[in-house]
Amino acid sequence: MAHDHHHGHGHHHEHASAASIRHEKPLWWALALIATFAGVEVVAAFATNSLALLSDAVHMVTDAFALGVALVAVRLGRRPPDARRSFGYVRAEAMGALFNGLLLLVLSGYILWEAVHRFLQPPAVASLGMLVVGVAGLLVNLVAMQLLKAGSDESLNVKGAYLEVWADMLGSVGVIVGALVIQVTGWRLADPLLAVALGLWVLPRAVALVRQAGNVLMMGVPEGIELAQVRTALADLPGVSDVHDLHVWSLASRQAAMTAHLVVDDSVDARALRHAAGHVLADRFGIGHATLQVEGHGCHGPDCGAGRLHTEPHRH
Repeated sequence: MAHDHHHGHGHHHEHASAASIRHEKPLWWALALIATFAGVEVVAAFATNSLALLSDAVHMVTDAFALGVALVAVRLGRRPPDARRSFGYVRAEAMGALFNGLLLLVLSGYILWEAVHRFLQPPAVASLGMLVVGVAGLLVNLVAMQLLKAGSDESLNVKGAYLEVWADMLGSVGVIVGALVIQVTGWRLADPLLAVALGLWVLPRAVALVRQAGNVLMMGVPEGIELAQVRTALADLPGVSDVHDLHVWSLASRQAAMTAHLVVDDSVDARALRHAAGHVLADRFGIGHATLQVEGHGCHGPDCGAGRLHTEPHRH
């Protein structure tokens, strides 16, 4: 039987490239802001002897590193497919996000560990210097968050960087509150308490980011897509009697792909089925890259099928 192969990787690569170009400039601006202030805050943390400020300073340093990783991933993601990587480098996004998520986990663990020692022996803290640096850090983080906000809804990689800056913004708020409490009441335990609160806030978000990135790298079913629903939708197409070898996975945070074998009646128009399946997959599930092998009832062996039909992304 005849086979018709048509691959749409070019369309997906062009889409990914356009998105990565949009994301790169805000990442550069955010990196410049965070890296510059990180140096200031590290020095201030040791000068004031504040754990909350040290927590925020370490966050700033890791933010700068995370933004650098995000930029590398964005650049790699724009590279076109080649003979060794037919899907290109879109998975670099998930690898960057996974690294950032693990970094957040390690950082949170360190802050919580250090806070335990501070509870036992609360040291003196220079609250005025802590307050000044906290306010400056808050302003820097708010600007960086605004730069990254739009991209965080489109890219898992940018989302990881955005979460890093978001956590750091909360850290700056904690530094300000802690500085005010210590200055007014002299209660030194406010410093480690706020550090613990920050660590506990970051932990579940870091776990969620690692889980999302891991799902992409493990070729898991994309979030928001139920495999059983995809199978039912294809089986409900006119002339389809069975669906098997169904696989749906994430190429990147916003790109889903799938393959499936459809068993059909001999009277089915393969071309019409191709278009119908493409509409269903694109409109209902957001799957624009799907390869369907259409098989007759009496077909057995590796060359079965009325054609391997590759659906194009549905365009309205």
